[in-house]
Amino acid sequence: MKIQKNHIVMADYISRANAWLTGDFDPETKGKIIELRNSDPAAFEDAFYKNLEFGTGGLRGIMGVGTNRMNKYTVGMATQGLANYILAHCEGDDLRFCISYDSRNNSKEFAKITAEVMSANGIHVFIFDNIRPTPELSYAIRLKGAIAGVMITASHNPKEYNGYKVFWSDGGQITSPVDKDIVAEVNKITEPSMVKFEAGERCGSIDIMGTDVDELYLRDILSLAMSPEACARHSDIKFVYTPLHGCGVRLVPECLKRLGFKHIIHVPDQDVSDGNFPTVVSPNPEEPAAMKMALEAADREGADIVMATDPDADRLGIAVRDNDGKMVQFNGNMTATLLTYYILSRRAALGTLGKGKYLVKTIVTTESIKELGDKFGVPCYDVLTGFKYIAEVVKRHEPDGEFICGGEESYGFNVGQFVRDKDAQTACIMVAECAAWAADQGLSMYQLLQKVYSEIGYRKEHMVYIVRKGISGAKEISDMMTAFRQDPPKELAGVPVSKVIDYLEPEKTGQPRSNVLQFFSEAGDVVSVRPSGTEPKIKFYFGAKGADADAKIKALTEQFVK
Repeated sequence: MKIQKNHIVMADYISRANAWLTGDFDPETKGKIIELRNSDPAAFEDAFYKNLEFGTGGLRGIMGVGTNRMNKYTVGMATQGLANYILAHCEGDDLRFCISYDSRNNSKEFAKITAEVMSANGIHVFIFDNIRPTPELSYAIRLKGAIAGVMITASHNPKEYNGYKVFWSDGGQITSPVDKDIVAEVNKITEPSMVKFEAGERCGSIDIMGTDVDELYLRDILSLAMSPEACARHSDIKFVYTPLHGCGVRLVPECLKRLGFKHIIHVPDQDVSDGNFPTVVSPNPEEPAAMKMALEAADREGADIVMATDPDADRLGIAVRDNDGKMVQFNGNMTATLLTYYILSRRAALGTLGKGKYLVKTIVTTESIKELGDKFGVPCYDVLTGFKYIAEVVKRHEPDGEFICGGEESYGFNVGQFVRDKDAQTACIMVAECAAWAADQGLSMYQLLQKVYSEIGYRKEHMVYIVRKGISGAKEISDMMTAFRQDPPKELAGVPVSKVIDYLEPEKTGQPRSNVLQFFSEAGDVVSVRPSGTEPKIKFYFGAKGADADAKIKALTEQFVK
């Protein structure tokens, strides 16, 4: 049976490859297929063994030829399916669509193809004139009254990847039931001949967005600032900022400048927008190595804070000086805790907390945010992993509530309702303001976080992932999840497990169905396990509570990651 299955798989991928070699594909693509087949059989199989899945957020994959790759044909087919859904379900004589792209290789080309296919389908397109952050696309969709939008980005993934992230009219990423209905339409497009790559009789115009949208976006997110006097008093705070070769290169420094800060130190080599990300192994601020050059610049210049954003400038990583003057990097949970404390404290002082205000966090993010909500009398909603679920709560409560702030452990944070996704520009504004506010109290950012823990209790979080690539890797990850379901742990770091939550059971969780498991101990510790939705990884999120939290994190890591 196993041999028969392997023969079927081989026949499938060879058949798909031959269809591209004999079909209406350009000569360059066909040449690359032949070269891949002759030089790297394993990569050839991976490129064709399945179709690149258009999931509930869009596309993300390695760039190259093949059905399982990001290329002009898979992007065109996805766009045609999305256009078909819009035309079938949305009314109006001027259906509008917004497009942005980051600095990754081929992003501009994929954005151009998306614009041309949408236009050929009679849809009015607004596209940015150059690279722009993902959160600015979210903002632009609502500004232009668009029905939807696409951001060409693979976020913080390695240079080989690109992606196609779909947003809806509320500025948030698509969610159920729209996401599944769009997926169904995309799956109907089975070959490039079904795509309107060129304009026909009914053609939508393509308008360019530029600094006009930048100015409105900056105006609105800067209006969220709450401590202008503190910023003025401490305008000499020194910041090092790096965009890691991505989209934040212009707008983040501009935000800090408009707040009144005088010393914004750049990392010149990383200011270069380059999809090869030549100075880092991975352009991910979650990875300590990505901030190495910025940390070195901070020590040379005597800077107080380092900020790093990922290629599409929706995630922010920071480093601050500890009590010994050494730079230490905060993880996403620490940054989210600190900013939530700052924002709630300032709003309480300004009298702008009250009925209808709320926080949102993902289920794998620190419980410190919920505890801060309790301290200030503000409810906190839990959602599945992914900022689109935070945006969904904001949309649901828009008529009678106000989103204060919220975040996820993976370095995503946002404030207010102008943007319906995580926003590194807004997060940078809050970090800078928080630093000035802390300085007013004679505290560094590091010391302020210790103060927070002294008020609500110490928590420690840590995330570990295991990479398993290819067909065999996907099966191994699936087998791990099955094993955890069939034989869940009885203890966490020696403390009995008191509760198990399986998010494949929506009738019990009240959340959409998702392949996530959570284990809670009697001591308040938690372990969450989930396969990544965008990378060949299985992720383990460890959270420990109490004075011995550091030791418990080590024990949990040893228990789950062999």
